[in-house]
Amino acid sequence: MGREITEQDFTADAYDEFNHRIHDQLDQLNKVMTQPDFDTGELYIGAELEIYLMDAQQQVSPVNLELLSLLDDNQFQAELNKYNIELNLQAVKAKGKPFSKLTQEIITKFVHLNTEAAKLGARPVAIGILPTLQEQHLSNDYMTNLGRYKLLARELSKLRGAPFHIKIDGDEPINFHTSQVCAEGANTSFQVHLMTAKDKFADIFNAAQLTLPMSLAIAANSGVFLGNCAWDETRIALFKQSTDNRIPDNNNWREPARVTFGHGWVRKGAWELFSETVNLYQPIMPELFEAKTLKPGENPELAELDFHMGTTWPWNRPIYSPAGKGHIRIEFRALPAGPSALDMAANAAFTIGMAVGLAPRIEQYLSRIPFQFAHYNFYRAAKNGLDATILWPQNYQNKPVEVPIRSIIEDMLLVANDGLTSLGVDREERDKYLTIIKQRLAANITGGSWAKQTLKHLRNTLSNDKACEKMLAMYYQNQLSGLPLSEWEQCWR
Repeated sequence: MGREITEQDFTADAYDEFNHRIHDQLDQLNKVMTQPDFDTGELYIGAELEIYLMDAQQQVSPVNLELLSLLDDNQFQAELNKYNIELNLQAVKAKGKPFSKLTQEIITKFVHLNTEAAKLGARPVAIGILPTLQEQHLSNDYMTNLGRYKLLARELSKLRGAPFHIKIDGDEPINFHTSQVCAEGANTSFQVHLMTAKDKFADIFNAAQLTLPMSLAIAANSGVFLGNCAWDETRIALFKQSTDNRIPDNNNWREPARVTFGHGWVRKGAWELFSETVNLYQPIMPELFEAKTLKPGENPELAELDFHMGTTWPWNRPIYSPAGKGHIRIEFRALPAGPSALDMAANAAFTIGMAVGLAPRIEQYLSRIPFQFAHYNFYRAAKNGLDATILWPQNYQNKPVEVPIRSIIEDMLLVANDGLTSLGVDREERDKYLTIIKQRLAANITGGSWAKQTLKHLRNTLSNDKACEKMLAMYYQNQLSGLPLSEWEQCWR
């Protein structure tokens, strides 16, 4: 969805041609991936950080295009809503100190971002959902004026044929209808990429799926939506509901959601996930791209297939890159933005480490934990954070057992260390970033629970609106300090 396209009406012929191309490109991808020199280069880690823009009163600041013009930096890109932008970080080698490099680049880019944003009276803040967001900010009046977003909103709404229903239970339930897709723009994430050898992809991807609840529980940072204390990671429910084009019908089945945890364990490799997307999801924007003439040794771009993959949003997904000898990487999409640069890099280290560390033993788990159990765990972690209980394999198991997710996170710290070691991450680096996770676990705090408990405390003396503003101001100052979340003041204690 990063490609710029013009607003247009698509013909039936365009849909037919696009459909033929993505199926043909699926076959091309299979051939490319079987080449002996495919994915034989060094492994890299990358990330994308979505950022809110707010004003001095902690309200949204819809100035992203103006800010991008001032920044004059192609690592920053527009997002769906006018009060969001995205920072695309430079890919770094997995060996050595990758997370320190990601941390430093986030800090450096934020210095520049703060300077330019101040000229527009705006402040950038990395948080999963802005607590002061109001329902009016979810309307198309706040949509970024770019063709790809207008088309996405139009086509999803057309397929839905009815308002989107946002219904989120939690401490303070949220329930409203909207006919506009901009509610999806309320979600901002820290999307992490890991290059993966094709012969190890299935095991690492399955391990990533199985361990995602632990990542989400410890990283949760979206506790307040529309002034209400909701899930610790409310983005998970909001993103799915705000893009759900499905409507109930008289059939005995429902087509799969475009935002999904997945449809089952991967059996052989990445190609089946591309095939799954092509065969389970109808195209919504059949944009046709001009084919590039390939030089000897170059890999095909597969532009239509890439574009179609970008119109579905699984929480973990495969990405194909034709660059160099070509590679496949896993995009971990569930991590929220914030709280601090150190916290985000630690979340990335823990998430990647668990996936790589558990992969050699993943077969021991898959027969004991059906995919629907992993799906259950994912949503329990999003709702309850560190207070969640999940289904987890046990020694001498003869039935599923629910256990506190905190205990599994503690066990997974050793697994993550093993995974990072196998990637060649320096010992000092591993200790630094996994210690941040340990300290957060010991303090029993996440960004989501910090926001909810701070807000509830402030409500004792302030109205809810003022309490949200005050809480967000405190969050912003803590983020500027650079301290990890475990060292932030807990005013309710």
